[in-house]
Amino acid sequence: MSRFLLSACLAAAVAWSGTPFEGRTLAASFAAAQAPARSAAQPSGPTTTLPRRETSIKFLVIGDTGTGDSRQRQVAEQIVAAHRTFPFQFAIMLGDNLYGSEGPSAYVKKFEVPYKPLLDAGVKFYATLGNHDEPAQRFYEPFNMGGRRYYSFTKGGPLVPGLGETDAEFFVLDSTYMTPAQLAWLKDALAKSTARWKIAYFHHPIYSSGERHGSEEDLQALVEPLFVQYGVDVVFSGHEHFYERLKPQKGIHYITQGAGAKLRPANIRDRSPLTAKGFDSDRSFTLVEIVEDHMFIETISRTGQVVDSGVLARRELNEEVASN
Repeated sequence: MSRFLLSACLAAAVAWSGTPFEGRTLAASFAAAQAPARSAAQPSGPTTTLPRRETSIKFLVIGDTGTGDSRQRQVAEQIVAAHRTFPFQFAIMLGDNLYGSEGPSAYVKKFEVPYKPLLDAGVKFYATLGNHDEPAQRFYEPFNMGGRRYYSFTKGGPLVPGLGETDAEFFVLDSTYMTPAQLAWLKDALAKSTARWKIAYFHHPIYSSGERHGSEEDLQALVEPLFVQYGVDVVFSGHEHFYERLKPQKGIHYITQGAGAKLRPANIRDRSPLTAKGFDSDRSFTLVEIVEDHMFIETISRTGQVVDSGVLARRELNEEVASN
């Protein structure tokens, strides 16, 4: 049995029995056998304006992906095409990673097959749990959760002469069950972090212009004070089945990307005072590049169109400019 398939089986066993197992990860042959037929013409990928610096941090942002349907596969094909010109090193998954069944074959159909070229290229995926996800997903090795519902990881490296330094710490939360223990962990982890960039992500957005869900105000009251106090720069969330880049709130940038497979058309409120840019007419994904004190973003639709791009300054830099 392959490593990926074994991991999926063990994660499914946890969901069925409630017993934690250690697992490993996929057989390319098994995935290939299960893969649906692809169109002969593969997307060429969008023309990116991202800097593509040698020492930058490059990553993919996807959310609400786990349908296993043709729309998810079409978005995935665009992501693979984008990776050829923008070789991001890892991906963050914003929850609702698997809709419906979570048996071993579901991990193959809804994750391993759509993203197989990225997995084969060594791209690491770091997942968070959404409200449709079984907690057992945290034992599935390709999600890199290490059996934890909340965790952190760091990307970046030491100073390279002439090219600058970038490092970022990512704080991954379980927003479905925001327990006192998780809040205590978050406060401690943020306080101890020495990273230049502090980035949080979780499923439910604490700011949103969505008509279906909107801002999660109860969650906002719990985590926003910590984000403000300890210098979080950017927050990513899913849950809303569209893309929205919000105007900074208390100095923090918020981005919702929940359109990796599902879509809720025309759901962003007209003339919302929160919205800097919204896209709710098709599915999409977001590419991110961090170069020293700036984060460059591009959001690309299922058909390969760049629907948003911009540059976000690190919060400390913005505060220094404001004070001068």
